[in-house]
Amino acid sequence: MFIIDNYIIAVVFCFITMLCWGSWANTQKLSSEKWPFQLFYWDYTFGILLITLIFAFTLGSSGYEGRSFLDDLSQAENQNLISAFIGGIIFNFANIILVIGIDIAGMAIAFPIGIGIALVLGVFTNYISQPEGNPYVLISGVALVALAIIIDGLAYKKILQKTKTSPLKGILISAIAGIAMGFFYKFVASSMSNDFINPQIGKLTPYTALVIFSVGIIASNFLFNTINMYFPVSGTKVNFKDYFLMGTSRLHLIGILGGIIWGVGMSLNILASEQAGPAIAYGLGQGATLVAAIWGVFVWKEFKDLPSQNKWLIPMMFFLFISGIGLIIAAKLF
Repeated sequence: MFIIDNYIIAVVFCFITMLCWGSWANTQKLSSEKWPFQLFYWDYTFGILLITLIFAFTLGSSGYEGRSFLDDLSQAENQNLISAFIGGIIFNFANIILVIGIDIAGMAIAFPIGIGIALVLGVFTNYISQPEGNPYVLISGVALVALAIIIDGLAYKKILQKTKTSPLKGILISAIAGIAMGFFYKFVASSMSNDFINPQIGKLTPYTALVIFSVGIIASNFLFNTINMYFPVSGTKVNFKDYFLMGTSRLHLIGILGGIIWGVGMSLNILASEQAGPAIAYGLGQGATLVAAIWGVFVWKEFKDLPSQNKWLIPMMFFLFISGIGLIIAAKLF
């Protein structure tokens, strides 16, 4: 199977993850006027499963290193399959909440608050499970990202004061998403062998873990997204009949594309985790907050109502995010 054999390539893969995780929500924005996000989300999850299966039967089943996907699946211990599956359930719960947050507050708000919190929690939980890198440099990087999140929240508050809108709903939903999102990666990482070239018996290779993770997303979607369809926190009530009557080929493809984009990012991040360590790989991937904020600020104009005297908050937020991500990268080098 294809694996990464050095830290530099691992960092490059994590940057691609950052771009993917920070950009997939644009597909939701593109379809949101004609397509309720609950229905979009079904296609999004199908896209994640599709790309992980493609990777499993191609990159994960070629070459001489590791184990091929089907061989790996047949020898896997139940506890590791369950761990990857639980990771998918936790991610799906968190991501549905995040999508609701995006629908309410926009990308420039929901992502920095939700995924920023997830970055902080995820780095610490993954570092405790598998310490990699200088903890002081890593903590410093996480602290700068946390400060960027606080500044983003202040900017959001200033906008809401101007528009006389209550800030609680958007912030609270994004924060709940971030707390849940901070724990899913640990379950996927713990299901895998620490050595991808010579994987441990009973443990999963990254490609198998990704497929089982995706199955967990799809399975839990029948509970979480069904509840969201019939009892929406935001948006209109829809049903399964609407999925077939309202959806056009273009809308379905946009949703699937969104899932593929996110799934590519997740796959590359998991592959990078052997060389970078789960904490650093996850932390860099969740630099997606920076990418999403760029989309929200410069493309979707979500901060256009920010009072002029508070405009300095935006460049300060970007500076802190970039500095924090730089320190997270450097943690492995010291």
